[in-house]
Amino acid sequence: MIRNFERYKEKWNVESDPSIKPGLEGMKRALALLQEPHKKLQVVHVAGTNGKGSTVAFLEQIALCHGLSVGKFTSPCIVDVHDQIQVNGIPITEKEMDELFKEMMYAGISGLLTDFELLTCAAFLHFDNEKVDLVLLETGLGGLEDSTNVVTPLVSVITSIALEHTQILGNTLEEIAFHKAGIIKSGKPAMVGILPEEALSVVKEKVRSEKSPLFIYGEDFYVQQDESEEIYFNSRVPCTIEGLSRKMAGDHQKINMALAITAFLEAAKNLQIDVQMEAIRQGIEKTSLPGRFEQVFPNVYFDGAHNPASAEKLVETIKQQFPGKAIRFVVGMVKDKDIEKVLRLFESVSDEFYFVDFENPRAANAQFLQQLSRAKKKEILKDCIPFIQSNIYFDGITIVTGSLYLLSEIRNELLKEVDF
Repeated sequence: MIRNFERYKEKWNVESDPSIKPGLEGMKRALALLQEPHKKLQVVHVAGTNGKGSTVAFLEQIALCHGLSVGKFTSPCIVDVHDQIQVNGIPITEKEMDELFKEMMYAGISGLLTDFELLTCAAFLHFDNEKVDLVLLETGLGGLEDSTNVVTPLVSVITSIALEHTQILGNTLEEIAFHKAGIIKSGKPAMVGILPEEALSVVKEKVRSEKSPLFIYGEDFYVQQDESEEIYFNSRVPCTIEGLSRKMAGDHQKINMALAITAFLEAAKNLQIDVQMEAIRQGIEKTSLPGRFEQVFPNVYFDGAHNPASAEKLVETIKQQFPGKAIRFVVGMVKDKDIEKVLRLFESVSDEFYFVDFENPRAANAQFLQQLSRAKKKEILKDCIPFIQSNIYFDGITIVTGSLYLLSEIRNELLKEVDF
C-alpha cells in the first residue's frame, strides 16, 4: 500500500497491480515504451536487509556537499508517495507527479506493471526530466528480480543480509544473498557491509563471474573510533578520512557511513569530480533519516526496527545511548516478520509494552502481539497519539517501533496536530 498513490492512478486512468510479482519483463516492456529513461542515469544501486535507507541518506548528503544534483528513490514512504521520489532532498510535487502520470498514460503502460514497478518508472522519468547528476536507487525487495534492477549502476552496494521475505527470496541466507547479489553488474565495483560467511561466499562467486571489484567492510575499509571517527582504506583506496562526526546513532551506522563514503569515492571516478574531504565530513555530519532512531519529541524516538537484525541493532543502540534509563515500547508489526524473535530482543531491555493496530493489509493484530509478548506490563492502545505526546513527561525513554508503515501512519496523525 503506497499512501496517496491510488488517486494518481484513478485520475489518469493508469492501472497497476497492488500485489508483489518478482520479475523484470513488465518493467522492460514499460520502459521501452517510455524511451528507456533509466539508461540515461548515473546510478548507485543499494540493496540489503537493513541499512539501505541510512546508507542512501549518507550518500545523498555527501553528494550534495560536492555540489551534485541528486535523485533519490526509497521505500516505504515516510508521509506519502511523494517522499519516495526526491531531487536534492525535495519530494516530488503533485504537479510533477501529474505530468509523469500523463506521460505514462500516453505511453500506453497501463496494466503492464505492479504498483511498485509503476512508481519505479515514475522515478526514472522524473530523474531524467530533472537531469540529475547522480541517482541513489534503493531496491524494494531483494535485488535480482526487483523493479529497480534494470539499471547498470556505477557502483552496487549490499549493506547487510539476513533472513527476510522468505516466501519470495528463499529460506536460507545463500538464497537471499543470491537475490541481493543480483544487482552486481559486469565489471562494476561492488561493496558490502558485514555479511554472514555463507552469504559472503555467494557474493564473492557473483563478483568473480561478473569480473567486478569487491570491497568488503573490515577488510578493504573500516572505521576507527577515537575522539572522532576515521575511515581507513587498504592500498586499493589509498586515502584516510579523519574527523568524521555523525548524528546517526549506533555502531551499525558507522558501517553504513563507511559504505556510503566508499561507494561515493568509486562513483566519483566515473562522474569525473574532484573528491573533497571536507565535503565528505560535512555530508556525514548533516545526515539524518526519519524513522532511524529519530527523536520526534523529548524522550520519544521513532525507529523502524521490523525484523530481528534491525531489532538487535536498536537494542544495542538503546544500551549505548540510555544506560540505566527506563524504556517503554510502542509496537506495531506486520504479520510476515519474525514477531516473536523481535519481541524477545525488545524484552531484553524493557518490561513495558504498548501494542497498536495500524492500517495496512499485512498488519498484525495488536491483541495477537500482546499474546506473544512475555512482558510484565503489556497493554493495547486504541489511540496512541495522545499517549505518545504525553510521554514527553515520562522519566525514561519511549521507543515507537516495529514497522515503517506504523511510523508513517503515526507521523501523518501527528502532522495534523503539530508542526512535525
